[in-house]
Amino acid sequence: MKIIKRNGAEETFDIRKIEMAVTKANDAVEEAVRMTPLQIKRISQSVQIACEELGRSPSVEEIQDLVEKSIMAHGAFEVAKCYITYRYKRSLLRQSNTTDDRILSLIECNNEEVKQENANKNPTINAVQRDYMAGEVSKDITRRILLPQDIVEAHEAGIIHFHDSDYYAQHMHNCDLVDLEDMLQNGTVISGTRIDKPHSFSTACNIATQIIAQVASNQYGGQSISLTHLAPFVQISRERIRKNVEAELELLGVRPEEEQICAVVESRVREEINRGVQTIQYQVVTLMTTNGQAPFITVFMYLNEARSEQEKKDLAMIIEETLRQRYEGVKNEKGVWITPAFPKLIYVLEEDNVREGTPYWYLTKLAAQCTAKRMVPDYISEKKMLELKVDANGEGHCYTCMGCRSFLTPYLDENGKPKYYGRFNQGVVTINLVDVALSSGRDMDKFWQVFDERLELCHRALMCRHERLKGTLSDAAPILWQYGALARLKKGEPIDKLLYGGYSTISLGYAGLYECVKYMTGRSHTEEEAKPFALEVMRHMNDACKGWKALHNIDFSLYGTPLESTTYKFAKCLQNRFGMIPGITDKSYITNSYHVHVTEPIDAFTKLAFEAQFQQLSPGGAISYVEVPNMQNNIDAVLQVMQFIYDNIMYAELNTKSDYCQVCGFDGEIVIEEVDGKLVWTCPQCGNQDQSKMNVARRTCGYIGTQYWNQGRTQEIRDRVLHL
Repeated sequence: MKIIKRNGAEETFDIRKIEMAVTKANDAVEEAVRMTPLQIKRISQSVQIACEELGRSPSVEEIQDLVEKSIMAHGAFEVAKCYITYRYKRSLLRQSNTTDDRILSLIECNNEEVKQENANKNPTINAVQRDYMAGEVSKDITRRILLPQDIVEAHEAGIIHFHDSDYYAQHMHNCDLVDLEDMLQNGTVISGTRIDKPHSFSTACNIATQIIAQVASNQYGGQSISLTHLAPFVQISRERIRKNVEAELELLGVRPEEEQICAVVESRVREEINRGVQTIQYQVVTLMTTNGQAPFITVFMYLNEARSEQEKKDLAMIIEETLRQRYEGVKNEKGVWITPAFPKLIYVLEEDNVREGTPYWYLTKLAAQCTAKRMVPDYISEKKMLELKVDANGEGHCYTCMGCRSFLTPYLDENGKPKYYGRFNQGVVTINLVDVALSSGRDMDKFWQVFDERLELCHRALMCRHERLKGTLSDAAPILWQYGALARLKKGEPIDKLLYGGYSTISLGYAGLYECVKYMTGRSHTEEEAKPFALEVMRHMNDACKGWKALHNIDFSLYGTPLESTTYKFAKCLQNRFGMIPGITDKSYITNSYHVHVTEPIDAFTKLAFEAQFQQLSPGGAISYVEVPNMQNNIDAVLQVMQFIYDNIMYAELNTKSDYCQVCGFDGEIVIEEVDGKLVWTCPQCGNQDQSKMNVARRTCGYIGTQYWNQGRTQEIRDRVLHL
């Protein structure tokens, strides 16, 4: 069994250390109240058993809590007092420098918590280490200076989660919808260099990748671009190519038919689209931003966003090439085609492509094949989104999320026109709904009282996020605020006007609705008896957001948090505060947002229809998924799920598996096995457990993760049942 030290490093459990610590406390009290050596041995053994029952690696703090409880359970209160006093003194000494040990453990690559914090960051790389080191300093400053103490304590206790505190010291925001159209059509500036409107599709794609990298280096969340903004450059390339073809024919003295000229031109146009799309795919996966990772980028594919029939046809060609290249994958270091994590793709299901016989049905079939093999694209239903995203004029809109799931709310600019590109999210604070429920002791009146207290805590924490951004000058990130990604502000101009009136959003996240409802009602929220309470919890959070919005003129919005490492943190905190409660706190993870519990048997269509009710109540962002087996030989079934998504839910994805073992060449599903109390990824063919010699891709929280996960998320992945 392993334990996690305070600096995040992993170490083998040693029962002798517990015996020595208790013995020291025992020797420090009067002989009359001392315990016997046998009692000390039993205390140590009981702590070891309790740690083993956790089903994960306990932290030093958790072990010490168990030691305290076990000493008191033996009635040795003087010994317990001595042990607690010693522990407190050591804690005071550690507080004199809260960062050195963690930073040193990062440099030596033995910080297990950080290794598994982000499923798309490799902590052995210098650039990643540098980002994590800066993050530790930022967290330390945030804890000690920038945040109110009660918010810090609530965050550390897992009552709330103040997201991305490693970036809070800087004036940075969460995620955004890049106005690529403005930047390409009107020009931009990158690293002090003026970039004018490109004269070809391939150049536009190259500039787009540079914009993506610059944006990613100036914020900490996901970003999205639309392929529609690249489509006009296909026609520019077509016109240039035609001139070149005509010039070549004139030199050769050849006068072919118009139809033949068009065929040659279109062939070369497709070649350029191929090169441009390849630039985006390979640049994105090979770029490394200042935070040591590939950009968290989402690419939006929406045919009805085109402004003319020709542009729509050109957009269709870009979408087709994007899907074909993603289906192929990228080569790993062994030259084997694997599933890349980025860019994330979103394909809009609409009347022109959702059924056989529609003009773009061929694209939908290609998307289904790509999903079955590479887990993307994910799907937005134009039909459902137009129903749910309605502006003040009563008009529905279809647009992409910012990153993996954070959705902007409808907004009209000063001219009364809808605006989505160029907007952003200020930040996220998540409420732990399971803790709210357990703190109430199943007393319904107390539940709502505690709920309101915690919501107010989140409100104040979110206002800290907002206040941190207030006063930020456009010079802090010129690519964002001055050169078109989000705005065209003047040098030295504050960004404040973009923080109010709905231009940007700020998100109240939530987690663990399933466990919350299960504890309060004794039933899953999928059961009819419990669903009304679950929906009421959702409405209560939405009402809180509406109240805060009216109070501050800031667009607070409810957001289905994509817990990654936090699911493990919340689970550990709940176990510390409330013990092991069967069906509630007995796992190393809690359920993301409103989702059906990963172990609950339910078919794909029932799950999507059920979760659609909750997705509607998460206007700030949400995504649903179904877990499926290998579907590459059953594309018709994938298409049926996609058509069901179109009619029933706004945003959903299909999760499959796409793994490769570099030792034996196994191409299938790498499995998870328990070894010495730790979950380890294992090749079922050769038994390889070296993570550096395998490629594993799993849906983590909207994005695909490829760098492995902490023990809580790994257990959740292992526990997932199939829905199809």
